Amino acid sequence: MADLRTRIAHALRREREAAGLSVSELARRAGVSKATVSQLEGGAANPSVETLWALGDALSIPFADLVDQPVEESRLVRITDLAGVPQVPSSDAPYSATLLSASPPSARRDLYLIQAEPGEPRRSLPHRGGTTEHVVLVAGSALVGTPDAPERLSPGDYLSYRGDAPHVFEALEPGTVAVLVSEQR
Repeated sequence: MADLRTRIAHALRREREAAGLSVSELARRAGVSKATVSQLEGGAANPSVETLWALGDALSIPFADLVDQPVEESRLVRITDLAGVPQVPSSDAPYSATLLSASPPSARRDLYLIQAEPGEPRRSLPHRGGTTEHVVLVAGSALVGTPDAPERLSPGDYLSYRGDAPHVFEALEPGTVAVLVSEQR
C-alpha cells in the first residue's frame, strides 16, 4: 500500500495544481476534509474508493488517474497472487477495487478487478456524465446495477449499466470476483 500511497500523493498534488485549486477548495468540491487531502498529498493516508472517486470527480479526472502505475511492455497479474497489486478498499462495504489497466490519454476506459464479500453493498454515487460500466462476474454471485433493480449475476454473466447514475455491487457469496470496465464518452 505504501507504493500506492506514494502514487496517489504525487498524482493528487499534480492534478490539483494543474487545476489551479488550493487544498481547501479541492476538499470543499470533493466533500472531504482539508486534512484528508493534505494527508493524501503527503502520502500519510490510506484512502477509500469513495474518497478517491470524490476527488477524481472534483478534479474532473478519472479515478484511474490517481492510482495508475506506469505502463510496462507486458504485465501479467495472476488472481492467485495479488499481493503485489495495490487494492483500494471501500470504507462502507467489504469491497476493494484493483486497477488492472488505466486508459491511455487517447482512450477512455479503465479496467478493474473487483473483490467483494457478502455484507453491506457497495453503493456508488454517479460518476462523470457519459460513464458506462461493464461487469463480467468471474466467481461467486452478486447483485449489480441500479439500486432499484439490480441484476443477479453468476460466473460468466456480463452486464453494462449507466455509471453516471447511482449504482450498486453486492456480493452474495464469499470470494465474489468481477472484472469491471469503466468507459467514459
